[in-house]
Parts: sequence; structure tokens; C-alpha cells
Amino acid sequence: MYRWLLCFRYLKTRYIALASIISVTLGVATLIVVNSVMSGFSTEMHERLHGLASDVMIECHATGGMPDPDAHLREIERICGPALVGSSVSVSVPSMLGIDFRGQQIGRHVNLIGLDPATYDSVSDFGKYLLHPENQESASFELRESGYAPDRKELAAAGWRHRRDRVSEERRIEKMVAQERKMMAELHRKASGQSEPAEQDDAAASAAKGPSFGPSFSQQLMSGSDGQLVAAVDPMTEQFPGIILGISTCSVRHRDEAGEVKDHYYAQPGDDVRMIFPNAAGETKVINQKFTVVDLYESGMSEYDSTFAFVRLDQLQEFRGMIDPETGVRSVTTIQLKLAEGTDLNVIRDALRDRFPPELYAYNIQTWRDLQGPLLSAVRLETTILNILLFLIIAVAGFGILATFFMIVVEKTRDIGTLKALGASGRGVSSIFMTYGLLLGFVGSGAGLIGGLVFVHYINDIAELLEMFTGQEVFDPTVYYFTEIPTIVHPFTLVWVMCGAVGIAVMASVLPAMRAARMHPVQALRFE
Repeated sequence: MYRWLLCFRYLKTRYIALASIISVTLGVATLIVVNSVMSGFSTEMHERLHGLASDVMIECHATGGMPDPDAHLREIERICGPALVGSSVSVSVPSMLGIDFRGQQIGRHVNLIGLDPATYDSVSDFGKYLLHPENQESASFELRESGYAPDRKELAAAGWRHRRDRVSEERRIEKMVAQERKMMAELHRKASGQSEPAEQDDAAASAAKGPSFGPSFSQQLMSGSDGQLVAAVDPMTEQFPGIILGISTCSVRHRDEAGEVKDHYYAQPGDDVRMIFPNAAGETKVINQKFTVVDLYESGMSEYDSTFAFVRLDQLQEFRGMIDPETGVRSVTTIQLKLAEGTDLNVIRDALRDRFPPELYAYNIQTWRDLQGPLLSAVRLETTILNILLFLIIAVAGFGILATFFMIVVEKTRDIGTLKALGASGRGVSSIFMTYGLLLGFVGSGAGLIGGLVFVHYINDIAELLEMFTGQEVFDPTVYYFTEIPTIVHPFTLVWVMCGAVGIAVMASVLPAMRAARMHPVQALRFE
């Protein structure tokens, strides 16, 4: 009983121990906050990466693609058995996106993907990241009247309304330009005495416009897979084949003078864009095809939002010539598989690799983790290094406890001798300091636990306060594409952080406790 009494007395009267408690508290709180934020980022990233990619992907590197995908799917079903719960085929081709923005031509390198919305949603969360609420439920490549992202005023008119307004404005401008050009030509003829208009006027005017990705609204025609113009399109009532653009391929994000995040769109639903891509035939040709933007894709991962564009699978197959003219069998470049929850993806991957060996097939078979392996490994490594570095804070507190206890042993040498003279054993004396260290670790880690959880709960409010006082952006949504800092608290993390902190405090008290236990009572009483 005397051991606990002495421990509580030292804890209340030895204010030097307060520094050790504060060190442990800060270390535990910091570890909890950092692990919660890293867990939030990691979980959010895993969900988005897995939502963007299926469990297993079979990619064909051949130019002509993978012939007869139905036969491949039947073989895959035989190998996977009941573990296969969904599948989808697609065509992927590197392309050049051309956007006509106020007479300026903007080009972006993108990965054009042809997909079937009905089956693609069964292997990924494609629809979840589209802007239009109806497309989120059932993706469509038809332009909607309106209703895109109601919370974004920049897209308030997106859809057929924006298309009709833009066509009307461009036709009005074209009419004004044509009238002005006609008037200037008439004045030129009168000044030069010519009776007929000069033939070079139209050519000179066309050349003055500069390079363009395609004709204007009033001249738009739909081009076939061979590059020939085959059908006229009235942009006021009709659209070209639909395309869904990654939001970062056609927009830029910046901050205005008030510090608010703003998005500026070069193209939005209702606009027409050009896609330039190669065909799939033996003799390579360039396909220049016009599309109408029908929605935007925003996953929050800049790697995807800035490089992907999606069109209908059957249309891309026709444009690229991926249909056998004799049999009508269509080719694809990718097969995506969705497996039952709990299935070992590596086992299925290895079984498919044995059936389609790289020595015979130009296929690359990977799981979604294989595709994102370097990124996931980097996050794990970063979390591990942060934990090691932050645990050094608690280790510093441990050295503080060690120094404090040595000072107490020296200061209380005669008291230790008195205890031993009264019959206290060496084990009893050492347990005083061990218990004292346990109390310091328990109090410090308990305070750190409470402080860390409170900080995590109000972390976004704290970030706003820091931004208000410092004027610096703490969490920039233009970089992370999150509206707030994601946090997840794992009970296991709390347990091992607290146990580690208490363990360091106890270990720091071992050497002082051993020194006190070995003191001879006579020598201790004579200590000056």
C-alpha cells in the first residue's frame, strides 16, 4: 500500500514529471491524428482506385484487339466458376482530344475508352462519378436537357439549353462576319474597278482563320470511320456520337481573389469536340471523328480525370474497323472481371495466366492491386516511416522520464535507506519507481488519447481556423480533390499507440528502479 501512496504523492508534487507527461501526451495525440488522417486518405484512395478498375483486367496489346470476346468470356467463366459475378468488355486507344475554345484550339492527350454502360457498371463504379444524377443511376450517351451538377453555377445551362444557345450565338456571329466580309469585298471591288468578286477572297478569308479541329456549327457534318463526310447534322436538334470527358481534360481549377475555388470549363455538356485516333487495320490510318460532350467524369483522382474519355463501345468498334466484315464478330482490347467478395484475386489471376500464357497470347493479366502497386506501396511506406518518426517523440519523453527518475533516486537516497531500514525489500523499492513510470505513461497516454480524438473530430474546423490566422491554405482541394480532410479512427491503432506509450514509460523507469533497489540502507542513510 505504501508504494501506491508514494507514487501518487510524487505524481502530485513533482512538477518536473509534468514535462514528461506533456511529452507523452503530445506524442500519443500526434500518432492518433496522423494515423487517422493517413487511414482516411488510404481508405478513400483504395475505394476510388478499386471503383475505377475491376478486380481483374485482361488487356490485349495487339493492334487489332482480342477477337471473339464471347469465346474468351466462356473460357473465363469455366476457369473462375462461381467466383465470377460480373464481366465487361471494352476498347481502349490512345487519342488526341481537340477542343475549339473561342477560336483557340486546345489539344489534350487522352485514353479513349469504348464501353457498354450496362455491363461496365457491373465491374466498376463508373456511373457513380458522372455529374448528371440520371446518368449516375443509368449511364447514357445521349445529351440531357439540363440538370448537370446543380451545385455548380458554371454548369447551370449545360445540356441542350447550352447547345442551342451556343449554336444561335455562333450563327449570329457567322452571319455578321459574312455580311462584313461581303461589304468589304464590295468596297474593294468598287475601289479597284472590278466588276466580278475576286476568287481569292474566300480562300484568303479561310486561311486567315488559322488551323481548326473541324467545321463550325453551321457546317458540321458527321464523319465515318474512313474519314469521309456521310451525313449532315443540325446541331440545334441533333448531336454527334456522345462522349463523356474526364473533368480535368476540359477544365482548369484555380482560386479567385476571394480565395474561393473556381472551375473554368473549356467544354461542357452540349459542346462538340474532336477525337483523333488510329484505326485497328493492318494499314494504319488516322480517324478524325466529331463527338458531342454528354457528361463529365469526376472521380477525384487526377490521374484518371485528366486522361480518360468514354464513348459507346459499338461506335468505337465501327470507327476503328474492329468488326470482321465476313463474320460480323467484333474485337475488343480489354476484358474486365468482377469477382465475389472474399475471392483470392491472385489465385484467379494466376489461373488465367496459365490458360493464356504470354508466350502465346499478347495479353497482360493483372489485378487492380497490381495496376496500382507502386502507389499503394508508397502510401504504406509513408505511413510506416511517419509512425517510426513520431514514436521518437514518445521515446524522447521516455528519456525525460529516465532523467527525472535518476534525479529522484539521488534526491531521495536517505528516504530509500529509511524504507529499507524499516524492512522494505529491494523489490518493493524498485516497484515504487516502476509503478510511478506506469502512472506517468498511463496519465500521459490517456490525455493524448482524449486530445487526439477531439482534434480528429474537429480537424476540418481547426484547418479553417489555421487558414484564417495564417492566411495559408492548409488543405487545398485543388490538389487533393477532397472537399474535407478524410479521417478514420481504428480502435486497434488506439490500443497499440497507448500500449507503446505506456511501455516506453515503464521501460524508462527500469534503470532508476534497479539502482534504488541495490542501495545499501546504511550507506543510503549516511548519504549527504
